[in-house]
Amino acid sequence: MATRTESRPIADNELLIQRSFDAPAALIFRIWEDADQRVKWWGPKEFRCTNFEHDFRIGGKWRARIESPTLQTWMGGEYRVIERNRRLIFTFAWADHPDEPKDQTLVTVDFREEGGRTIQTFHQSPFSSVTSRDSHIGGWQSLFDVEETYLKNL
Repeated sequence: MATRTESRPIADNELLIQRSFDAPAALIFRIWEDADQRVKWWGPKEFRCTNFEHDFRIGGKWRARIESPTLQTWMGGEYRVIERNRRLIFTFAWADHPDEPKDQTLVTVDFREEGGRTIQTFHQSPFSSVTSRDSHIGGWQSLFDVEETYLKNL
């Protein structure tokens, strides 16, 4: 079955992406919680993650570094909600990305099994501008493509 993807802005300062994976929610959640696995798929296709570290608990911090031939940048945040195999909520901010504002956003990732597949729903807000929001669509979509490939190869 082909991957089903939906990406749409739901307000000027929000982004929603839904992706269907042929994997159980527990497996998908595990690759989000395990830093050793997350470093292998975290980042858009043209990037590689060179560092991913986190304290995976409510109030725990996370940070990651991704690199491409033309850019190296850090991002990070704090975990707000962790519901095993169901939901993650964490803050997200660029630490040093030259083209992005330093505004902090809130990311919610829900995992719901449906018909032998898992629907991963990703929501991020608030963005400081429509331009900032729109600049994230391609990056997250590409990251989820990498996530899908990683899951298929497990």
